[in-house]
Amino acid sequence: MPVPERLNPTFSPAASTLAAPTVDPLELARERLIVALDVATAGAAINLVNQLEGCCRWFKVGLELYVAAGPEVLKPILARGHKVFLDLKLYDIPNTVAGAVRSAAALGVQMLTLHAGGGPAMLAAAKQALEGIEKPPQLLAVTVLTSMDQAQIAAVGVGRSPAEQVELLAKMGISAGMNGFVCSPDEVARLRKLTGPGGVLIIPGIRPAGAETGDQKRIATPAAALKKGASHLVVGRPITQAADPADAAEAILREMAAALRK
Repeated sequence: MPVPERLNPTFSPAASTLAAPTVDPLELARERLIVALDVATAGAAINLVNQLEGCCRWFKVGLELYVAAGPEVLKPILARGHKVFLDLKLYDIPNTVAGAVRSAAALGVQMLTLHAGGGPAMLAAAKQALEGIEKPPQLLAVTVLTSMDQAQIAAVGVGRSPAEQVELLAKMGISAGMNGFVCSPDEVARLRKLTGPGGVLIIPGIRPAGAETGDQKRIATPAAALKKGASHLVVGRPITQAADPADAAEAILREMAAALRK
């Protein structure tokens, strides 16, 4: 069944929106915050969506929730007019990834991740798979996970620094036709120079001042990430594990709005 027009809005890079002086910074912040529904059940995910209904518009569905609940979990989120970032980090042979990209597009999601480490042929096949699809999802090539520091990247045989590896993968992705990437706050300024204002840069590893870092290594505050050129910020535990998720989200949105005003 085709996705109704109102449930599959056109995605435009945040950089172009910034040029409009009439946009309320708080409203712009709401379009640039993505809440990670990293929970184990559909019920827990929908409960969070209910709590954040009035303040958040983007939700990330990742491996934990997708494996537990399947694609059905997307329907009630999309049916409310929310936007979905499907974070599956696809990584396989080009033909398999192309098929998975087409399947994901049919679900009506607005963003989809795949690993840049799959190589240029895989990235090109993913891009080609969306040709002819009306309002396709924004493809995002994941560079280096924010949980990986110098020791972790060396342990898998990469001799470059995380920043150097991110830049190498981004350049390769651009050559393969990608204009969207996921990277840590440490590399966003470098990637913004590579992609220009039209690039879509999604930044996880966002932690408000004083928040626990957890397993994240390369992190930044919401304001710092925006100032460096982030298009969207992905925030999970500081919101979803807060005593009042809506209050936590609104605090982050206010910090984002203050940075955007400047």
